[in-house]
Amino acid sequence: MQAHLLIVDDEEIALRNLQHVMEKEGYRVTACQSGAEAMDCLERMRFDVVLTDLRMEGADGMDVLKRSRQLQPDAEVIFITGYATAESAVQALKHGAFYYLAKPFRLDEVRKVVAEAVEKVRLRRENQLLRREIARYRDDVGIVTQDPAMQRLLEIARQIAPTDCNVLITGASGTGKELLARYVHQYSNRRDGPYTAINCGAFTEELLANELFGHEKGAFTGATALKKGLIEVSTGGTLFLDEVTEMTPSMQVKLLRVLQEKEVLRLGSTRPVPCDVRVLAATNRDVEEAVSSGRFREDLYFRLNVVNLHLPSLAERRGDIPLLAHHFLAKYARRMNKAVSRLSAEVMATLMEYGFPGNVRELENLIERGVAMATDDTIEVIHLPEHVQKRAGRGLVPPGNRLPTLAEQERAYIQRVLKEVNGNQTAAAQILGINRASLWRKLKAWQSEGRDG
Repeated sequence: MQAHLLIVDDEEIALRNLQHVMEKEGYRVTACQSGAEAMDCLERMRFDVVLTDLRMEGADGMDVLKRSRQLQPDAEVIFITGYATAESAVQALKHGAFYYLAKPFRLDEVRKVVAEAVEKVRLRRENQLLRREIARYRDDVGIVTQDPAMQRLLEIARQIAPTDCNVLITGASGTGKELLARYVHQYSNRRDGPYTAINCGAFTEELLANELFGHEKGAFTGATALKKGLIEVSTGGTLFLDEVTEMTPSMQVKLLRVLQEKEVLRLGSTRPVPCDVRVLAATNRDVEEAVSSGRFREDLYFRLNVVNLHLPSLAERRGDIPLLAHHFLAKYARRMNKAVSRLSAEVMATLMEYGFPGNVRELENLIERGVAMATDDTIEVIHLPEHVQKRAGRGLVPPGNRLPTLAEQERAYIQRVLKEVNGNQTAAAQILGINRASLWRKLKAWQSEGRDG
């Protein structure tokens, strides 16, 4: 989109010269000969950059800056003055001016400063748009998605959440099974109760039994006091059992009893304790295969699998990659206190081509690394791990026996991105690193030439 400049100078010749130069650069320019006229324009039109003389009769450049900050805080203001002093420069920058140019100035310098200011405004607005997009597709738990299949899965999760039935969540590692369990808890009638989680594959049988069921004082050497287990302390709430298929057969029997009888027996006790807990379980294994091979009890499987929620891999929801990448970018830039706000177009293209065997968790790690490695405001391909960098450029296969032109490559890549995001032009524009209007113009031009976008 054409950037709009407001140029303010009470010297008419200087004003018209600068207007002519900036219009030749491709900017839309509104020129004013006084501060009062400029402030009136600020109330009626939207600008990207304001170039204003500092000293003028009546309202001066500082007044224009203050009014611009009030009405259009996104616009950048550049001061131009023939009375440059160190004090006025400090004051200008202190009040938020983007740059301070002393007359006589070189036109190349003005062009460069204006281009930088326009780019800064563009990036700021792009980030605001992305933040709004992320907020639109993120729920209270933190699941970020615009994928139709994921949206349907979340709809089912919200539907069954208040029913109190047990749920088995399946999906590959890194797809967000615990996040989905929190989502079900958040939408259930137990949301005000405790939510506890344990990875069953991380403990020996004895330790897992102690963690889940607790023990009585003196139950074993070292049991110096009564300890309630996670099942008992989760009463009124939700217990999430990750990697549930890693439980030993004897632990599976004990868990089945808890689900059937709604009571728990602490280690060393003969008196069961009632427990009102909802169990959500998860696994990345093929549960039916585990049942058929005898490694997982069929009756426990049926108890847990009242409803099955299966999470797709990240490769199956590629349209979410830009949203998730920018979500993690904002998260780690904030956490590391770094002004990293962009992913280069090459990085986004690489991410869209990459297979992500580690799913969303791997994408988060890549972005965290990128933020840590970035030296300015942009994550570049060199900030990605080497095995991911090697993916860059793959997939742009030349048609036939000749190398394609740049225009052919561009069209092929845009078509590919649109296909990946199911024709969503907003998502495609984010991936391509261009604004939606630019994408629309390209598609329109191809359609006019008789070729599909």
